[in-house]
Amino acid sequence: MRSSAWFFSPTSSKFQTVRRCWGSDSSRLLLLLRWLFDPPMMRNPRRPISVLCSSVFSFPSSRVSSIFPSSRAQPRNLSRGYSCLVWRNSMEGAVVDERSGDGFVWSSPEWGRSIGMGKKVFCNRSLNMKNIVAVGFDMDYTLAQYMPETFESLAYDGTIRKLVHNLGYPPELLEWTFDWKYMVRGLVLDKKRGNILKMDRHKYVKVAYHGFKEMPKEDKLATYGNTLIRDSFDEPDYALIDTLFSLAEAYLFAQLVDFKDKNPGKIPPGTDYGRMYRDVRSAVDLCHRDGTLKQMVAKDPGRYINEDLSILPMLKMLRESGRATFLVTNSLWDYTNIVMNFLCQNPNSVGSGVGIYDWLENFDVVITGSSKPNFFHEDNRANLFKVEPETGMLINTDNGTLLPQIGSTSPRVPSNGLRKSCRVFQGGNVAHLHRLLSIESSSQVLYVGDHIYGDILRSKKVLGWRTMLVVPELEKEVELLWESRDTRKELQRLRRVRDLVEDKIHRINWSLKFEVIGVDEKHRLYSELHEFETQREDVRCRHQLAQRELHQKFHKVWGQLMKTGYQNSRFAHQVERFACLYTSQVTNLSLYSPDKYYRPSEDFMPHEFDILSS
Repeated sequence: MRSSAWFFSPTSSKFQTVRRCWGSDSSRLLLLLRWLFDPPMMRNPRRPISVLCSSVFSFPSSRVSSIFPSSRAQPRNLSRGYSCLVWRNSMEGAVVDERSGDGFVWSSPEWGRSIGMGKKVFCNRSLNMKNIVAVGFDMDYTLAQYMPETFESLAYDGTIRKLVHNLGYPPELLEWTFDWKYMVRGLVLDKKRGNILKMDRHKYVKVAYHGFKEMPKEDKLATYGNTLIRDSFDEPDYALIDTLFSLAEAYLFAQLVDFKDKNPGKIPPGTDYGRMYRDVRSAVDLCHRDGTLKQMVAKDPGRYINEDLSILPMLKMLRESGRATFLVTNSLWDYTNIVMNFLCQNPNSVGSGVGIYDWLENFDVVITGSSKPNFFHEDNRANLFKVEPETGMLINTDNGTLLPQIGSTSPRVPSNGLRKSCRVFQGGNVAHLHRLLSIESSSQVLYVGDHIYGDILRSKKVLGWRTMLVVPELEKEVELLWESRDTRKELQRLRRVRDLVEDKIHRINWSLKFEVIGVDEKHRLYSELHEFETQREDVRCRHQLAQRELHQKFHKVWGQLMKTGYQNSRFAHQVERFACLYTSQVTNLSLYSPDKYYRPSEDFMPHEFDILSS
């Protein structure tokens, strides 16, 4: 390879051309060029300098093209959110280097940057990664982040067609459209009443809609607040929207509720709200069983799945640190292979004939068709089958060891054409996985998933695995939190003022009712009472308006994902209870040392918060 010294020479024509575009700051230019051309032990493919310059320094593309001929490879278009190199002011005002999804990880030689708030890994319970011997991943919505505007729309359209063609719903449903931004995770569907609810961590309903119509406060309280026995809001009467897969069916349920209320004669006879929800679920299951959704994704993965170039470096870093890696997914082998091959392929090698099983080299064990959450129960007696990747054939095993075939004295071995150390299985249970990975204690396993119930709750509560929840909505949420910090301070101030005014009103009312006072004093108190009541109403209206504006800043209907009013939302409560770590995307794990000791922030009781914040 040609030495980079020719480029660094001040007399070099290339150097002088770049300098004319750059200016007189030669020291920063030299640092940039040395990073590009002399990276020690560079593990990642070098990126076109035009991408770096146009992202960092933003000088005109015409000047870039004059330095670097058009024949140079152009940067591949990545999905939104994955920039090559972005420098911006962080929430603290410091300069932050955020390369999200570009293949740069903590172990990269040129690493040395701050981590933006939206990319941080947040800790609920102390976790020392030195104690972790195996790191596992879910696939769908964890490693594979689906685009809601395409994938959820595809699921919605398929469900509508099944309702019309298979379950007898009117053809006019085929004209309906899907707003993929409307529903959020953490909602609860009241199947019997056709209501969609958002509640706080104490299970008090704070936001309620009947279909798309907001319920009046009086109706909400009458239905969910004034009962002698607290409702558990669990199955079978309620459905929990705690996975991104459920957003399309929740939206369709709300549409059907409105449609039934306005057109009762057009719904199949005897169909109530509960039956409509069951029909929606049946239609979704039909789409999955006939392969409609996955066939479309398999034809063009890039249309439905966000590309993240940091997945492969993250897996390699974990393995180089001595950890085993595994994949446990409910998807079957054929679909898993397509999605993982798309996620792990080197974009510079597309079309070069690289084997389609190369991604397996990044895992020790892959378990497909796992049937989570049942997989996490050791008493689940599901058989474990070995999968032959080339054919998809299933072979019987005894706890992962191949059984001899009939008429043969030795187990069938895979062909020599596939060179890999990873073992691929279907079915089984967590006990099989522990044996395959030689896990001695469940606390040695960190599992990363997106589904509170299917991935996190069961693996944490039943097994004691350490857990990390992927919450894609979190990145936007923390940015809006930072932008709204002044509004939140104003809300706290208004609450304090309201408390003080109400205390004065209560004191005057007490004096008027129980104390012996003269006529003049009574008139004075009544006058003060009127003033304070006017002030209270003014503060109440200002507080209500500011709170509604803050609520709608996060989401026009449902507000902040992790909050309901001043309380943590039900979803946030589950995150806090069952996720040791949580973050916006799986590859944020690659921004930290694989031996990091994650420590939680200090918990505060209300009495401590008041003292420490004064």
